[in-house]
Amino acid sequence: MEEIWQLRCKSMLWIMVVTLGMVLGGVVPAPAEDEAPATVVAEQDAEARTILLHMADFLSKAPAFSVTVRSGYDAIQADGQRIEFGERRQVLLQRPDRLRVDVERSDGDRGLVVFDGQGITAFKANDNVYARVAKPGTVDDAVVYLVRDLQMTLPLARMFLANFPQDLEKQLVAAHYVEENHLFDVPTDHLAVRSTEVDMQVWIAQGEQPLPRRVVLTYKNAPNQPQFRADFADWNMSPSVDDASFSFTAPAGAEQIPFLAPVRQMGSILPRKGAEQ
Repeated sequence: MEEIWQLRCKSMLWIMVVTLGMVLGGVVPAPAEDEAPATVVAEQDAEARTILLHMADFLSKAPAFSVTVRSGYDAIQADGQRIEFGERRQVLLQRPDRLRVDVERSDGDRGLVVFDGQGITAFKANDNVYARVAKPGTVDDAVVYLVRDLQMTLPLARMFLANFPQDLEKQLVAAHYVEENHLFDVPTDHLAVRSTEVDMQVWIAQGEQPLPRRVVLTYKNAPNQPQFRADFADWNMSPSVDDASFSFTAPAGAEQIPFLAPVRQMGSILPRKGAEQ
């Protein structure tokens, strides 16, 4: 158990950038632009596929939104035991080029990730350190940069991006309708979806706003098949936003450090292949 806490206590900002990706990305990992898409097998329930792609289309066209995401992920130990760690994030997005993610980890560590259209800033409150990298462009550009150039491991890498429906459709191997679920605040459609790397369950609200309420990802090709789970609450498709929401002012005494991303060395904490794009 000592190894767990040694890894958890590292103060590098990689965890902040991972947090950004986990709340931004596609439920089924999307390939990099220079990768061939997965082979699609015609094993799909027409109703499930329609519901899934309708959700993706609705999210991709939303001009702005806010949501609370509470997630947990398995850290598979050397002896095979599963240890769950988690985060809670407050996400605020305004297209085309504004994003804010306030983060609280299960150990109480807090942080912030902000994209203002010109650059990405990650702040780790407990250590009072921050990093910034210039990256003009859109939210989509910022996330692609994190995945491809900084080699981040991002379990939900494309869920809130403009090309989410296209990426999702490319990755679909199978989609099936499970049931109508009544345990959320609104009825939801429970779907089981598969890609070549990931098995997914998703619960999507019925009605005019087909928003995801829960997602479970199983990395079926990774050792011990770790899972990532996320619950979505407090969706607001017309949030109040201003420039201050997407700006960062360093607190007194804060130290600026290089923008590092050594997540490829941290496989015992984060899911391995299958969580990448």
